Amino acid sequence: MTEILLGIIALITSTIAGVVGFGGGMLLIAIMPVFLPASIIIPVHGLTQLASNASRMVFSLSYVRWEFLPRFLVGSVLGMVLVGYVLFNLPMDYVPAAIGLYLLLNLWSKPFSRFISRFENYYLIGFLQTGLGLVVGATGPLSLSVLTKQLNSKDEIIATSSLFMSISHLAKIPVYGALAFNMLDEIGLLTFMIVGSVLGSFLGTKLRLKANNQQLITIIKGLLTLLAVKMIIMVLFN
Repeated sequence: MTEILLGIIALITSTIAGVVGFGGGMLLIAIMPVFLPASIIIPVHGLTQLASNASRMVFSLSYVRWEFLPRFLVGSVLGMVLVGYVLFNLPMDYVPAAIGLYLLLNLWSKPFSRFISRFENYYLIGFLQTGLGLVVGATGPLSLSVLTKQLNSKDEIIATSSLFMSISHLAKIPVYGALAFNMLDEIGLLTFMIVGSVLGSFLGTKLRLKANNQQLITIIKGLLTLLAVKMIIMVLFN
């Protein structure tokens, strides 16, 4: 019964992410501790989100801006290696607040946006999103905020962001030792959650393709703003 219920939850959260480009993974990992022991949450969540993001990318394949991939991939590999072996043991308590502040300024402050654009590149975004994603949550919006500034199509933004997030989730597998996690012990759970995630990506993509382009970009910016404020508040009050 738990496997079916989590499969349905994965479908719902993946549908949300399929429409707006993010948020599904954060909802899912917030719900999973109610049903699963802590020891398997990270590998199960990582594999489920890999399926969700990769399928969302596949369903929007014609919209992916592949020219950004090589730079992001180089940055991701560097982030995985350096953060995985160096920063993992350092205090990261204030990183979510820094990410939140960056998102707010990047989205709404034109002087900051113009200034940071001199340094913003996909090598750096890959490094930060994948590297910091190993130790803090909600780094996917880093690339989403940059893509939202550079692209005018909601479908290109979300499809390319899904590609980037797939790479970032893939990097978690060797770093967290998820390959040592015995998937056969949880094959039923993983099957339901992965199938639910893929179906959710399909439904979310269909809904997004019918949505108004400019309205959805505005919604994405609004949700990114709320997420950024939440990240800052959580650090300040914890």
